[in-house]
Amino acid sequence: MGTITKFIRNIALILPLLFLSACGGNGNNDNNNQGGGDGGGQQLSGSIRVDGSSTVYPIMEAIVEEYGAEQPDVKVSVGSSGTGGGFKSFAAGETDITNASRPVKKEEAAKLKQNGISYTELRLAFDGLSIAVNKDNDWVDHLTVEELRNMWLETGKPKKWSDIRKGWPNEEIKFYSPGTDSGTFDYFNEIILQDKPMVEAATLSEDDNVLVQGVRGDKNAIGYFGFAYYYENKDDLKVVPIDNGKGPVKPTHETIQNGEYSPLSRPLFTYVSNKAVTDQKEVRDFVRFTIENAGEFAEDVGYVKLPKEEYTKDMQKLDAIK
Repeated sequence: MGTITKFIRNIALILPLLFLSACGGNGNNDNNNQGGGDGGGQQLSGSIRVDGSSTVYPIMEAIVEEYGAEQPDVKVSVGSSGTGGGFKSFAAGETDITNASRPVKKEEAAKLKQNGISYTELRLAFDGLSIAVNKDNDWVDHLTVEELRNMWLETGKPKKWSDIRKGWPNEEIKFYSPGTDSGTFDYFNEIILQDKPMVEAATLSEDDNVLVQGVRGDKNAIGYFGFAYYYENKDDLKVVPIDNGKGPVKPTHETIQNGEYSPLSRPLFTYVSNKAVTDQKEVRDFVRFTIENAGEFAEDVGYVKLPKEEYTKDMQKLDAIK
């Protein structure tokens, strides 16, 4: 009888321990996946200021919306003043993060250094800068890089389609381009125009939606912008395949990722203030969330995700900020 009593007593001692173990022990595990990163299950608060590239904006907008569902007390404001405008605000200490559709320029890096702002560059996705014409344009089937350059270079007189290729209409071309603060403008200027003057008749805007509307509304229009803006409006625009010497290639997720869409494929970036990451827990948490989700949201809005190892490198860079 004593043996049975001892057995029952042992069971009574063990059962509560088993129950606690099944429930998670310390009671904190239920929240371990919340907050996206360094929040570690905590509900954070604070504000984060983001500006920069209008090309990167759709990715960041999607990330901010999803992050807000996990950390509603962290207020993230996102501007789209253009890559150049973003770096100016970043150098002035007005933002914690700036998005860019090109790497930071030497003069911008010098200004950041002069102002004592250390930063870390992260890569988010691939873009294929897309050349688009009006849906009713039935003569442009493709453009060579040389034709594209000749079309957009300033020559002192109006450009007509017939100037670019024999047999095309004798109609004046209407040009739509990102503004001079845009990293997309810088990239096009460097890669296609080779730093020579663009046609003065071009309509410039930092808002890519203005460019899309311009091309959509004029049969003789041509414009360029990030792939996501073409992809979102593909039913209303006609994308132009580009021939870089190996035949015409359309921008697609596959041709952008494998580099076949050359020379208009490029990486997209975000730059984070090391001080903000170090001093503000919510900034580190948001940046970690961004790295973890950038590929998925890039694909959702029409860009192309990087190889997995690129995001691993980004995470290592973030962890190295102390």
